[in-house]
Amino acid sequence: MPKVSSLIVPYASYLRVYEPLAAFPEPERGHWARYARRPDRPSYQDELRRSLADLLPTPPVPVPVHESGDAFVVDVDGVLCVCPWRTRLRGWQALGDLAEELPPPVLDAVLPPVVRRQTAQDYERWLTRNPDARPWIRTSTWQVPLNWFVLVSDEEREFGKGAGSGAEEDAPVLRYRTPMVQARRRVARALRTLRDTLDEGPLIDGLVDVGRWLEEFHPRSLVELDYGGLVHVLPAGELDGDHSAADVAEGIEALRTGDGAGAGEAYGRLVERWRSVRDRRSAN
Repeated sequence: MPKVSSLIVPYASYLRVYEPLAAFPEPERGHWARYARRPDRPSYQDELRRSLADLLPTPPVPVPVHESGDAFVVDVDGVLCVCPWRTRLRGWQALGDLAEELPPPVLDAVLPPVVRRQTAQDYERWLTRNPDARPWIRTSTWQVPLNWFVLVSDEEREFGKGAGSGAEEDAPVLRYRTPMVQARRRVARALRTLRDTLDEGPLIDGLVDVGRWLEEFHPRSLVELDYGGLVHVLPAGELDGDHSAADVAEGIEALRTGDGAGAGEAYGRLVERWRSVRDRRSAN
């Protein structure tokens, strides 16, 4: 049997914010400055593997006992920007979504009620000491939420097919990166159009939520939409032809100009593309 560290963990996409070092107070700023010089920084797959390893003990450990000191790091025009993992906070928040995703018998088998109650109590105590805490990373399984695509443009799309050997370093990469100011501007414009043309619903609610989240960060941050592990379950041809951000932008522009047919066509392409992803989820 292969070791956990040798497995590719798929099926999750990510929305990340990288903040410049100046956004962090000391001593955290110094920690990240030193961390960025490490030659062996872990990847998103390492982050997922560690989370899965915590679920193997009996009883499972759904939330790490200590907060992670790891982060993702990028250089943006000579400015070092950091995206802390904050796996403990994100673990607590993810537990709140499990009840909606899993039937009660499955949820109880994966995480017994006593474990969930204790974890919830720990989170409440922690929040009283850290009322302003927020994650730098949002995660979605088996999909990329449509409201995420509003933040980016097709011109910012980065797609690399990889070498096809199966190694993580050679896996395909599909992501978008955009300056925070652009992401916020796109959210504001899209919300104006959607509110003028549509009734309140999940798309508008989701966009309002992600817009509020973006406001929590430094204005010179970088926003990244990463298909993450979804690249391991989608054929390279489908990834190459996936221009969901362009479809979302086209649909919103069609709504703005009163072109209902054009909006419907763009939405139809999105529905068909992401239905195929959900079908793979059912097959697994």
